[in-house]
Amino acid sequence: MTKQSIFGRISQLVRANVNSLIDQAEDPQLMLDQMVRDYTSSIADAEAAIAETIGNLRLLEDDHREDVDAAASWGNKALAASRKADEYRASGDTVDADKFDNLAKVALSRQISAENEAKAAEPQIAAQTDVVEKLKAGLNGMKEKLTQLQNKRAELVARAKTAEAQRQVQEAVKSIDFLDPTSEVSRFEQKIRREEAKVRGAAELAASSLDAQFNELDDLGELTEVDARLAALKSGGTPGAITG
Repeated sequence: MTKQSIFGRISQLVRANVNSLIDQAEDPQLMLDQMVRDYTSSIADAEAAIAETIGNLRLLEDDHREDVDAAASWGNKALAASRKADEYRASGDTVDADKFDNLAKVALSRQISAENEAKAAEPQIAAQTDVVEKLKAGLNGMKEKLTQLQNKRAELVARAKTAEAQRQVQEAVKSIDFLDPTSEVSRFEQKIRREEAKVRGAAELAASSLDAQFNELDDLGELTEVDARLAALKSGGTPGAITG
């Protein structure tokens, strides 16, 4: 019963479609890890069951071989006893002849019994041999499927790492777009331009103040000349250019 259960389990696992199972899984990598563990455990169970089945088959074969050898041995003994009986009968010793004929019959009876046992074991040996071959084929299929799972897992892990790297790059790009360094440069440039404008404004203001001061000096010079001419008029002079 245990052997049949193991055989059914092997067949079910070998028939399993890896890609279909992965597609149905929420987390393919975890699914594959679990499948690898299950397959590894099942392979170990299958190997133990197959080893036991092979051991039982070898015992049957050993017993069959012993029965065949025993049948041959009893046949030889029957032949030897029959020949001995013939010798005694030829010499006129019927008592010993009958004795060895009886021994020949006993040997022949045991030969028949051994042959029957050997013959009865042959169908069981054939069936057990067929089971062993199927179990071996199933085990090989499981090992191939395990290799497929392991390769699939390695591929999936690599793809997951690549996807994670791409996600990080995309997030970095989004972060750059959100905090565009060129916009920061523009902001600093505008700030510097405003400071430069302030400096120019201050310079223009300073220049305007100087011009005003010089204009005041010019106005003062004009007033002084007017006063001088006024004084000349009062002293009886003529209003004209004052010479030095």
